[in-house]
Amino acid sequence: MKHLIIGDLHGKDCWKGINIDAYDKIVFLGDYVDHWTVPDLQIAQNLREIIQLKKDHPGKVELLIGNHDAQYLYYPHYRSSGFRPGMKLMLTKLFNDNKDLFKVAYQRGSHLFTHAGVTNSWYAEFLELPLLRKIKGEDDTVADMLNKVEQTSQRDLLHRAGSIRGGYGHGGITWADRTEMKADMLDGYHQVVGHTVTPKVEVVDYSDKSVTFIDVLDTIIYFHEMDC
Repeated sequence: MKHLIIGDLHGKDCWKGINIDAYDKIVFLGDYVDHWTVPDLQIAQNLREIIQLKKDHPGKVELLIGNHDAQYLYYPHYRSSGFRPGMKLMLTKLFNDNKDLFKVAYQRGSHLFTHAGVTNSWYAEFLELPLLRKIKGEDDTVADMLNKVEQTSQRDLLHRAGSIRGGYGHGGITWADRTEMKADMLDGYHQVVGHTVTPKVEVVDYSDKSVTFIDVLDTIIYFHEMDC
């Protein structure tokens, strides 16, 4: 399947130039809101149009949740930088009215897509959640388990900021730092993530596992194409 992966937009509408028909899947990595130079009205309208794109192409478009989105979706929890008090009511309603359209992970075989990434250390902790014994299916993928937990009240671990980002422990899938991912990316998986701003696309590849960082839209217009 031909995939197009779109990194952290933060209100930018550069995605509108893509040819939807040229791809089997369009995956947005989250962080649709909060930017220091993009006006509030543009951020709001851009999010509405992305949501409409998902509604128009429900089987083709995947909308993942970033840390900047989680702070409105689950307000007052999971606070992040750039929070806009004046947009809180509108964004919280917009995210919650369309909550079923969003998820935290998408997977195709050994290719795993989340906002910030999955590390071995964090994943080991995740697998110890007592809840998983009740909700995990026999054939569940990593993404399936992450998305199931996201739908429960025990989602805190997913959105935890690690010690590198001012929190504690290992960063969750909307908060893992690039340094964590480089040192401890999940064994056996090839990940594509945003979250940590980088001036150009960076790939760290160990043949049996890899991570590609694509949060570059503050510098260049780039969407990551791949077959998987």
